[in-house]
Amino acid sequence: MPFQILLNILIAVMWMFMSESYTFSTFFGGYLIGILLLLVLQRFIPDAFYMKRVVKVIRLMLLFTKELILSNLQIVKLVYKPKLDITPGIFALPTELKSDWEITLLANLISLTPGTLSIAVSDDNSLIYIHAMHIDDTQESIQEIKDSFEKAIMEVTR
Repeated sequence: MPFQILLNILIAVMWMFMSESYTFSTFFGGYLIGILLLLVLQRFIPDAFYMKRVVKVIRLMLLFTKELILSNLQIVKLVYKPKLDITPGIFALPTELKSDWEITLLANLISLTPGTLSIAVSDDNSLIYIHAMHIDDTQESIQEIKDSFEKAIMEVTR
């Protein structure tokens, strides 16, 4: 992947020299031409096309933004009820993520989402302990996290 990025930047700089214009718009135009060239010549380059990973990172960021907004709305609904009817609790989330970076990213995304907080990670990195402000069903909460954040992280990192 770093090879493709460097090659793309080199194509953009060469485009600037050939067009004899040293502005950002010329560099950006050359960068777009480089992306198209890498896309066309993809079968001759051994690595996977790096823009696929960029798209997956953007999807992860959009997923987090959506979950952030939805959880904020849920917290506001809970807080403004006349009678505070919550069932807080701690549950263990089994994770398929292996690297420290993936587990840290998942724990941070969980903690940054209102209403949940990552408390600890087991010694073998197979469980993340999470405190939730309101738990209706533990298995449902686990499945929601696995289907959203964990799946998106695995798409980005693997």
